[in-house]
Amino acid sequence: MTPDHLQQASIILQRINELASISEIPGTTTRTLGTEAFVKGRALVAQWMQQAGLQTRIDHIGNVRGRLVSPNSAGKTLVIASHIDTVVNAGKFDGPLGVLMGLNIVEQQIKESALPFHIELIAFCDEEGCRFHTTYLGSKAVAGHFDNSLLGKQDSTGITLQEVIETMGGNPTLLHQDAIPVEDWLGYFEIHIEQGPVLYEKDIPVGIVTAIAGQKRVAITFKGEAGHAGTVPMNMRSDALCAASEFILEVERFANDPAHNVVATIGTLNIPHAASNVIPGEVSCTLDLRSADERVLTTCYKQLEQLGAGICQRRKIVFDWKAVQESNPVACDATMNQLLAHSVRQSGYEVINLVSGAGHDAVAIAPVSPVAMLFVRCFKGISHNPLENVELKDLAAAVNVSAAFIHLLNQKYNPG
Repeated sequence: MTPDHLQQASIILQRINELASISEIPGTTTRTLGTEAFVKGRALVAQWMQQAGLQTRIDHIGNVRGRLVSPNSAGKTLVIASHIDTVVNAGKFDGPLGVLMGLNIVEQQIKESALPFHIELIAFCDEEGCRFHTTYLGSKAVAGHFDNSLLGKQDSTGITLQEVIETMGGNPTLLHQDAIPVEDWLGYFEIHIEQGPVLYEKDIPVGIVTAIAGQKRVAITFKGEAGHAGTVPMNMRSDALCAASEFILEVERFANDPAHNVVATIGTLNIPHAASNVIPGEVSCTLDLRSADERVLTTCYKQLEQLGAGICQRRKIVFDWKAVQESNPVACDATMNQLLAHSVRQSGYEVINLVSGAGHDAVAIAPVSPVAMLFVRCFKGISHNPLENVELKDLAAAVNVSAAFIHLLNQKYNPG
């Protein structure tokens, strides 16, 4: 690590802080798709790209895209990207770190010899999916597999995704034009905070992602029979909440078994018409199930559905299980990871391989391109929280490793 790397890291951190100050909720960092704060933040990122000398545009879904053109007109495109939308009351590093480190990469590359491939820096518009309960909208459009049926989805106020895109200046009928053709992809590189404690506990600044866990999300409803809390005997009740409670604890027990190799979370619980003197007649909840092994994920998904159905059959409760979202596990590209590992060693750090339990835009890109991800150490692994933090020295280490990685890619595709 050199003083120059620290200076670059300081500039990156200044930009992260400036972007974090743009929020739809005062006193927080909150930028959801299509809001005034999101559009303002997007404009700032576009301004930085233009100042760096990139060919900058905003595509129809709302991504900011800056292109560094190689003199090799036949060269393919390396995409460096992450997202600039956030969850509500977010930390400031999840997403923007990757975009603004990517900006630093291209700024430094402009000073070096020309690359044999193009670089496209992309700030994706919607990875978190908070407003429309979707994920990877921006990256799916770039990958060419955006689902047009999503255009009719409504937010909590009844505004559709199509209306939001149009309000931001995009044309939903032209989304397909913004996809990068499969044959043009050289690779995809994303830098992101770890969102886990491994690097923090080991005090190692960076890690290499080998795989991204697949996800299955389920909406579950338990239907029993509401009744008077004082008059229905205990042995004659159809208590939906008791069935849901048993299921929730069984999910925890199931996922705690090392043999299953999954993580499972009941993230929401809703009791319609709840009252202290009423036996709950209906309860709904959500299940989030994740594993880096597709076979394990599919098997455990079926086992948990059977487990819930068994509980409800015994308790005489109607069990409704509805899949609402899924993504397959993604393996990162072995060749790109070899170059990343060499870059880490060359920079003087231990190589740590990690599986990401969180989803990333790389998931949407993987069907069309080799993908690689570099994780950066973050405070206690905390994310989706204002306490999210990255130390300057770790940013500088990531700058060092990233520069070495681009240099190795340059050598690989321009050996002469």
